[in-house]
Parts: sequence; structure tokens; C-alpha cells
Amino acid sequence: MRNIALKLMYNGTAYHGWQVQKNAVTVCGTLEKAIASICGGPVHLTGCGRTDAGVHAEHYIANFRTDSRIPVDRIPFAINTHTPEDIAVKEAFEVAEDFNAIGSCLKKEYTYRIYNSRFKNPFYVNRAYFYPKHLDEGFLDRAAGMFVGTHDFAAVRSVGTETKSTVRTIYYCHVTRNGDLLELKVCANGFLYNMVRAITGTVLYAAEGKFAPEDIPGILERGDRSAAGPTVPPGGLYLTRLWYEDGRLNA
Repeated sequence: MRNIALKLMYNGTAYHGWQVQKNAVTVCGTLEKAIASICGGPVHLTGCGRTDAGVHAEHYIANFRTDSRIPVDRIPFAINTHTPEDIAVKEAFEVAEDFNAIGSCLKKEYTYRIYNSRFKNPFYVNRAYFYPKHLDEGFLDRAAGMFVGTHDFAAVRSVGTETKSTVRTIYYCHVTRNGDLLELKVCANGFLYNMVRAITGTVLYAAEGKFAPEDIPGILERGDRSAAGPTVPPGGLYLTRLWYEDGRLNA
């Protein structure tokens, strides 16, 4: 039996997240149906992470096992003929038997996009968070930098999937601007439920004067979710980079 890894991307607006759900359309469920139709039977697809409803992925890795002998270079084309336009498989690779898309992932990068303009832009609906009050990207970057390091991130998680520990390591967290578009990029060895969206909301709270950037380490130390900022909407969030020992799968 072969272990096949897929490199794919999707616009998550129409889906209730990645994970299969009984009564909702999900990215994983849609892909499993497409793969089953070309492999001749049901497959179980393991994704690199559980993106929430409305969240996008510019780079995503998933793997499945199959007895099908279809050549790997034909798999993307075959799957894409059975998926909607908002899901696309870019490449397929035969990987080691013990490879697991989530367990083998070394670190991930998420990007949160904010459309910072006085006037809304219809082309960024469900693609970036519209924020009309001018933001100082230098100030935002200073606040974002306060999250770097190994911390207990309970203060910036929502109640959701159970986890043994809320301690994670953030390798970088910074904000840049390109015209009216702001991007908060954060890379870590793992993320808690809604963690990036809560980090972004906390950075925006600092920009609104609710507290100083230097207060953020104390908020993390106390682990008080109510002291941090809100969870911003999902449409601005993208999974943008992944790191694996198998370099073929990296962004």
C-alpha cells in the first residue's frame, strides 16, 4: 500500500473547516470523495491541521494510503477534475510509510490579513478583515513581537479541541504593510484553537490603547483569556507555510 502526500490549496469561505463533519460540507470531506472516485474506494485523508470554518490555506499538506497504482504525476490532475474551483491539488508525492501530515510537521506559519482603509473593498470580502481606522504597522509589529518565545498561550485560545498542554514556541511574529494591506505572520511549532485570531485581536487591542505592547507578556503569564483581545473573524486567516524533514513538501 502506498502512502501519498498531497500539496494543495483552498479558499475556505464555503466550507465548515478542514475536518470531516457529519452534517456540514468540509474541505477534507470534499477531497475524500474526489480521491475515492479515482482510487476505486474510500480513503482516509490526514491533514496537517484543523483550519476552522472560513479559514484559507495557500499551502496545505494531507496524506492518504491507497492500493491504486495511478502514477503520482497524474494524481493532481485526476483529483482536480472532481473538486470545486475553490480547492486545488498542486502536487502529489509518494512518501515514507510512517509519514503523517500532522505528526511529521515541524512548524507552521499562519498569516492574518487586515484591509486597513477608510473605504471597504468588495474584493477583500471574506479574504481580509476590514479595519477602517488607520493602524501604525510599526506599533503593531512591536506588539506582535511580544508573543515570540516559549509561553503558555492559554490567554489566546478559545475553548475547543482538547490538548494536553497549552505551551507552544513562537519563532517569529511580525507585522508588515503593503499599501492598504497589513499582514501579521506568525510561525510556531504548534497552534491552539483560534490562537492566531486571538493574537491578532490582542495586537489590535494594543493599537486601540486598551493596553501597552509591554503588557502582553503579563497577560500571557496570567493565562486570562478575558484580558487579551477578541478573536477576529476567520476570513483574514491563511495557512501559508509548512516545514517537514521531507523538503519536497515545504512551501
